[in-house]
Amino acid sequence: MGNTSSRVTAQDKAILDLKLQRDKLHQYQRRISVLTERETAAARQLLAAGDRRRALLALRRKKYQESLLAKTDDQLAQLEQLTRSVEFALIQKDVLFGLRQGTRVLREIHAEMGGLDHVEKLMGETADAIAYQKEVSEMLGGRMTNQDEDEVEDELAALEQEVNGPAAAAAADALPSVPDTKLPEPRAAEQQRQRQEPEPERTAVLAS
Repeated sequence: MGNTSSRVTAQDKAILDLKLQRDKLHQYQRRISVLTERETAAARQLLAAGDRRRALLALRRKKYQESLLAKTDDQLAQLEQLTRSVEFALIQKDVLFGLRQGTRVLREIHAEMGGLDHVEKLMGETADAIAYQKEVSEMLGGRMTNQDEDEVEDELAALEQEVNGPAAAAAADALPSVPDTKLPEPRAAEQQRQRQEPEPERTAVLAS
């Protein structure tokens, strides 16, 4: 209960008081309506009994009650209008509070974005970057001339030489050198060579 009552604001209490006064006026109107009906019934009975003077007095009391009833109608209309105005004012207050909070959040976001100048600059840089990328894509997509292709190929070959040259040289230095020794001749080749050479003794006899 304590927590509930602590959440009731002065505005809520004011609206509640207005509604309580409205309910009391409604109860008062019901009582007056009952009285006017009674006065009407009493005047009818008095006339039936031949007492015109007292019947006229009952109708006068009824007329007075009806005037009070008309006054309560005006008061009820004012209370209803005031209650609606207060309730609408509270709604407006909540709306204004929400607008104030939203405006504060928007300002914080704009501050984080760096302001309008920064956004325009960023958008311009983004547009330039997109345009440059589009230009490059179009050029690479088939708008290059044969000379451009040759230049690109030459540049690629130079880069490959620059990147792979030191590695290829290092790999060549790491390989073993080819031996320079003469391999033994086959046996058949050796026999053929011996047949072609003259025997030493026969050569000496022919010479004497």
